[in-house]
Amino acid sequence: MATKTMLHPRNQHREGYDFARLVAHTPELEAFTITNPVGQTTINFQDVSAVRMLNRALLKTHYNIGFWDIPDNYLCPPIPGRVDYIHYLADLLASNNNQEIPRGPKIKALDIGTGASLVYPIIGQSEYGWDFTGVDIDPAAIKSAQQICQSNQLQITLRHQNKRENIFRGVIEPHDAFHITLCNPPFHSSMEQADRGTQRKWRNLGEGDSRKLNFGGQNAELWCPGGEIKFIASMVEQSMEFADQCLWFSSLVSKKDNLRPLNKILAKAKVADFKVVEMAQGQKTSRFIAWTYIKKNQRSLYMNGTNR
Repeated sequence: MATKTMLHPRNQHREGYDFARLVAHTPELEAFTITNPVGQTTINFQDVSAVRMLNRALLKTHYNIGFWDIPDNYLCPPIPGRVDYIHYLADLLASNNNQEIPRGPKIKALDIGTGASLVYPIIGQSEYGWDFTGVDIDPAAIKSAQQICQSNQLQITLRHQNKRENIFRGVIEPHDAFHITLCNPPFHSSMEQADRGTQRKWRNLGEGDSRKLNFGGQNAELWCPGGEIKFIASMVEQSMEFADQCLWFSSLVSKKDNLRPLNKILAKAKVADFKVVEMAQGQKTSRFIAWTYIKKNQRSLYMNGTNR
């Protein structure tokens, strides 16, 4: 397939999906493959079972994950986009490390809302060897993530967030020090809004049977009171309490229009620096914001652990 040149240069999926290679590693995928109008092998991306099997094959082929599965009705993440976030975070850390990509377990990463799929820690450990802590409010998601860890002998710390209104509180412990936090926040403000968004996707695809479509997700994955802006605002507010325990905080931002109010929120928080990093995947552009309370001349020291 044609190279997806918009993906990050280190993204293993820049050249599209090599289905011959994927099927060789995961023969079960072959039953889900189809031929598109231009003669290329692909799958029906509206079929959740096909997407789940594709993810299983991608994680096995590229990231050495022998077992991967998620419970029914949980979000099935698009792997290439998730990979891009990790690579751009590595670039962000490199900017404080003499432009050298930091690798190995000395780099501590905190994944807020790690989900049943555990996809960010899997990718981050495979690509860079970082030491991940995954947090989620959903006990079933934590249980699924634990099963993935145990089946693949992954050394990933998992913590359950007990209070919905908390993000960092209760999961960052006094002895913790992280180089990066990451998050794919819920972006709807209510279940009704989430349902409307899903129905809109169904209409756009011209499909009447919603059960076949890959738009699953649990409540905590899809919506929270106040939506994305409120969630990230709470994240910024709570990050102030842990300003000296993390070099960079970050979060995906689904809507470009949300950047302006978020910039104002970060300015009020008196952060030392913040960045907006654009990521383009095919026709879709996504982005994340990152902020730090550590002054620029202290960041290289933080990377080396000499200021903690």
